[in-house]
Amino acid sequence: MAWSGEVEPRLTLADLLRERLRLTGTHLGCEHGVCGACTVLIDGEAARSCLVLAPQADGHQVTSVEGLDPALGQAFELHRAFQCGFCTSGFMVSAEAIRRSGLKPGPEQLRDLLTGNICRCTGYAPIVEAILECL
Repeated sequence: MAWSGEVEPRLTLADLLRERLRLTGTHLGCEHGVCGACTVLIDGEAARSCLVLAPQADGHQVTSVEGLDPALGQAFELHRAFQCGFCTSGFMVSAEAIRRSGLKPGPEQLRDLLTGNICRCTGYAPIVEAILECL
C-alpha cells in the first residue's frame, strides 16, 4: 500500500501501520524490540517496527504481514503453527526475510534464525515445519 502524508516525528512505524493505516496484523508486544511481534520488512530486511520512527521509513519499501504471499499463511494453518496467533505475523515476516535472503536453512539453523521471535504458546516445532515448507 502506498501512503503519503505527514506524521509526528516521534510516531513509531508500528503505530503508523496500526493506527493510521489500519494494518493491524503487525502486533505490539513488548515495544522494546525483544518479542518480534512487530516485525516488518524494510527494503526486504526484517526490522522491528516498534523501534523505527515512521519518518525514518520515508522513501523505503515497507511490507507488513498483510503484503506477504498467502501461501505462507496457508502453511502456518496446515501445520497448526499458531495458538493465540499473537506472534504469528512476526514469524511470518521473519520467514519472508529468510526466504528473500536465499538461505536454505535446516531445522536447527532455522531455529537459530528465529531467536528474535518469541512464542509463548506452541513451542517452535510447528512454526519451523511451516516455514521450512515455504523456503
